[in-house]
Amino acid sequence: MSVPPESAVPPPSESSTTSDVPAQERTWAMIAHLSALLGALVTSSHGGGFACFVGPLIVWLIKKDSMPFVNDQAKEALNFNISVAIATLALVLLSALTFGIGLIIAIPMWVVIGIGWLVLTIIAAVKANEGVRYRYPFALRLIK
Repeated sequence: MSVPPESAVPPPSESSTTSDVPAQERTWAMIAHLSALLGALVTSSHGGGFACFVGPLIVWLIKKDSMPFVNDQAKEALNFNISVAIATLALVLLSALTFGIGLIIAIPMWVVIGIGWLVLTIIAAVKANEGVRYRYPFALRLIK
């Protein structure tokens, strides 16, 4: 009887711990984050993508009482997307009140906000799917 060498059996990985959040809750939390992308895409040709907070709002209203993880992550997505909408609206107002001169500031800021919003939303969706409670940086915590 031969014993396999130690190198043949890999040690347990610390990163392979499974989340205690049920798969259905992780999926709904991921949907809460990604629904912002869908909301912005659908309304981008009509309203500049301001409906990015509608998807997370719907998920939060439907699942907040039955799924604690979804409640937390949908509120987080909702707060972040409301913050992004407020910043975008502020830049629109700046541009209008300065008769277009504010576009010198607004256009580069819209690009930065858009890229940051996309990247952070994808990161949040991946983390939620892993069962990790993600916190967006730069989000106003309006919904508690």
